[in-house]
This record gives sequence, structure tokens and C-alpha cells, in this order.
Amino acid sequence: MDPVAGQPVPEQAARARYSRAQRTLHWLVFACVALAYAFINIKGWLPRGDAARAQMLQAHFAAGLAVLLLIWPRLMLRVRRGTPAITPALPRHLHVPGQLTHVLLYAFLIVQPLLGIAAVELGGHAINLPFGLAIPLFIAPDHLALGHSIKEIHEDLGDIFYWVIGLHIAAALWHHSFRGDDTLKRMV
Repeated sequence: MDPVAGQPVPEQAARARYSRAQRTLHWLVFACVALAYAFINIKGWLPRGDAARAQMLQAHFAAGLAVLLLIWPRLMLRVRRGTPAITPALPRHLHVPGQLTHVLLYAFLIVQPLLGIAAVELGGHAINLPFGLAIPLFIAPDHLALGHSIKEIHEDLGDIFYWVIGLHIAAALWHHSFRGDDTLKRMV
């Protein structure tokens, strides 16, 4: 602590934040999730058979796959580097809900894209990506009923996680604005 200014010195400030890689991956995953939601919602507004509707679905798939690819290095960094301490420290009754929310978010970020892939493949379709790329079928097709059920679960989880994501954002803003701790500052 700088005794004159009462501010953390740069080395202490750096330790109070997530690493640059962790922050970058956090915001990239956020952007991909936001895009996946935007693309699927725009798709719903377009008429069936419209080429733009199919493009929005493909963009939704690409954003979801990007989330799945980015979440693994993010998890490895979290395990390896941990999380910086919150200042002032949280009481236990606030620490546990925060950890639970993060577990739910990480589970969603892994399970949701996997459910999407399974639903599409069980329906016998390939997932086409930009630039003429496609994900090969890993699951035997022709299980339309199972694929439809998984698609419904994927959609229901997507609806539920609007609320979990909203809770995560609201909690970060609450910590910053009302509690006055550095929870939000650690990720920016």
C-alpha cells in the first residue's frame, strides 16, 4: 500500500486481479455466449425457409462451439491460478452462493454446447461452420425422438440461464456499487 496515496502499488494491484489470460478468456466467452443468444433469437424472428434464418442457426452453432473450445483453457487457468482474494473479504454467507453460481455457469458453458451438438447429430444433421467447414457426425443419427428431447432440454436450459447470467451480472454490479468490494475490478 502506498503510504501517501493510500492506493495499492502496481504489483499489489496486479495480484488483486485475475491474470490477463483469465480476463481475456472471460470476456471472449461472454461475447460468444451473447452472440449465440443473439443469433438464435434473430433466427426465431425470421420466416422458415429464409436463407438468413439458416445462416443465423449456423452462426449460433459457431458461437456455441467457440464457447466450448474457450471454456477448457479458462477452466485450466482457474484451477492452476485460482482466484484473487476479494477485498474486503466476503462473509461465508456470501461466499457460498457466489461459488455455486460459478459452478452453474461453468456447467452451463460445457453442457449447453454439448447438448446442442447431440441434438443436431441425433437428428442426422452435420453442423456446418463458416468457410465450408463442418463437424463430422460423432453420434449415430436416426434417433429423432431422442434428438428432439435433447433439443428441448437445450432450449429450456438456454431459457433458465438467461436468469443465471443475469444473476451473475447483477451480483457483480451489487458487489461494486453497494458492497464496495473489488469483485468486479478483478475481472476488468
